[in-house]
Amino acid sequence: MIAELSHYALVLALALAIMQAVLPLWGAAKNDATLMGVAEPVAIANFAFVALAFAGLTALYIGSDFSVTNVFENSHSAKPLIYKITGVWGNHEGSMLLWVLVLALFSAFVAAFGGNLPARLRANALGVQGLIATAFLLFILTTSNPFLRLEPAPAEGRDLNPILQDLGLAIHPPLLYLGYVGFSISFAFAVAALLEGKIDAAWARWVRPWTLAAWVFLTLGIAMGSYWAYYELGWGGFWFWDPVENASVLPWLTGTALLHSALVVEKRDALKIWTVLLAILAFSLSLLGTFLVRSGVLTSVHAFATDPTRGVFILAILAFFIGGSLALFAWRAPELKPGGIFAPVSREGALILNNLLLTAAAATVLTGTLYPLALEALTGEKISVGAPFFNRTVGPLMLLLLVLMPAGPLLAWKRGDALGAAQRLVLAGGIALAAVILLYITAGGSLMAAISLFVAVFAIAGAITEFAERIQLFRVSAGELFSRAIGLPRAAYGSIFAHAGIGLALLGIVAESNWSTERIVALKPGDQVSIASFNLGYTGIGRREGPNWIEDVGRFEVRRGGTLVAVAEPAKRVYVARGMPTTEASIHTFGLGQLYVTINDPEQGGGVSARIYWKPLVLLIWLGPVLMAVGGVLSLSDRRLRIGAPRRAARAAVAPAE
Repeated sequence: MIAELSHYALVLALALAIMQAVLPLWGAAKNDATLMGVAEPVAIANFAFVALAFAGLTALYIGSDFSVTNVFENSHSAKPLIYKITGVWGNHEGSMLLWVLVLALFSAFVAAFGGNLPARLRANALGVQGLIATAFLLFILTTSNPFLRLEPAPAEGRDLNPILQDLGLAIHPPLLYLGYVGFSISFAFAVAALLEGKIDAAWARWVRPWTLAAWVFLTLGIAMGSYWAYYELGWGGFWFWDPVENASVLPWLTGTALLHSALVVEKRDALKIWTVLLAILAFSLSLLGTFLVRSGVLTSVHAFATDPTRGVFILAILAFFIGGSLALFAWRAPELKPGGIFAPVSREGALILNNLLLTAAAATVLTGTLYPLALEALTGEKISVGAPFFNRTVGPLMLLLLVLMPAGPLLAWKRGDALGAAQRLVLAGGIALAAVILLYITAGGSLMAAISLFVAVFAIAGAITEFAERIQLFRVSAGELFSRAIGLPRAAYGSIFAHAGIGLALLGIVAESNWSTERIVALKPGDQVSIASFNLGYTGIGRREGPNWIEDVGRFEVRRGGTLVAVAEPAKRVYVARGMPTTEASIHTFGLGQLYVTINDPEQGGGVSARIYWKPLVLLIWLGPVLMAVGGVLSLSDRRLRIGAPRRAARAAVAPAE
């Protein structure tokens, strides 16, 4: 009964989505307030019915109702409760339902908290959201119904893919979808503005919080996915340039560019046409990522290879929304005024350069991702575009972006002083150069590692320099210094944190890529192996059982300077229902570095082949994005970025400039 009611709720949600798509857009075109007013209650009702369907599927998983095909194929009665819940989105049908749930949630937020938006803009934006919801609800109901029954009902399920039975999967997909789908709001506002023919500073002020929220979620989602692959797949790497990984970084790059260009629209009423195009591209690339994962054109641990019908349906959705929005842009963009004028050396100029580098990096990643697919489709020839291509093309673009990044906030709007900004960054450059010299005296490395290290430290020191300049460090009294620090807008702190976070992540990448140590050894009980400053003594192999798995566990006593500091227990695990093995790494953190140990299948006599890594500063790879997300949240908490917050004119004159 739960399955049927949930299916019916999805059908009602589709009917509501059609109403949300048609009536507000019609009302906006006719300037009919009654029809435009339908958007808000219908959007909220649509969310309620999608949430009801999602709750129903979750209940079916928790209750192990194997009469439902989706539950049978992706669950097992012995599976822990947390993985029964995460199994809801650990498959194609359930993940698409989560996608639509997030879409409906954002629409409901716009409806509930967008009361200060102009009526026509709100109606058009919610109408566009309704069109997107209609397309994906049709896709689910016609090709990916998660509530199909199985007759007769099996006694037991097939279990979830073992590599997805991990806490990281309880966090990674929802965060990623909040990012992907969050850009649909920016897209909807862009299309709505094109329909109305009006884009101004107020429009940018409405778009930025939604874009920033999506960017924060996507940043955390990508970082969580990277860390999940690092510890769960047992390979010790953090990024593989897998096409599905690339599909997640594409909207992040364009979304980052959108955040910066929207700031120019808000502050200087410039870059309006470019900003609208970026809003379209950010969501279009999110849709492209959905197509790559769901169409079956890729084979990946991330991808859900499915039948061709689904791929054709999603391709049609892409053609409609991407093609339609770009056609609308081509039609209406020439009617938009270009906006303010500024000198090349200015804050605006720096943000344009930022946008050019980010979009060039996105175009490079897109080309490297799609070229092998296009070549195979046209000629049947299979090639692989891997890490060397992306490192040599995207890497220099991002390094140039980061080395120029600290200068942007130090330039004035409209006309800046390049020499003055460079002089204020001399100390940051000196610190970065000293770090390179010190590290190379002690550890050595390649020229590229030296350049990357310099850029990473320079980005961090540059963010600190920005803070020092804002509070006028060493130029005012201690009391005034404290007052300036307290009075600094949270959006300013957000920018500083985000820029420092990028530098921290790059520092971790440089350290992990250039100064990691690896040992691959065959060991018998009683053998020892040394790596970096650690000595590992292998004591033997044991057997351990879980609720739905059995594993062979190796035991290593880790000593440093003769003192026992950890016991590493890597394992080879087999999930009973599927008979599928997984590698369970044992990871121990020392400062910002990690000791990473994995084993192969045990041999006779208790011997094993072990792979052991020491990864210095590796945690910075993920702490950097966390700091970036904290910066985003701080910016969102700034009253000036909150939708619906009225401006207080009496205080505007004394507010610190951003």
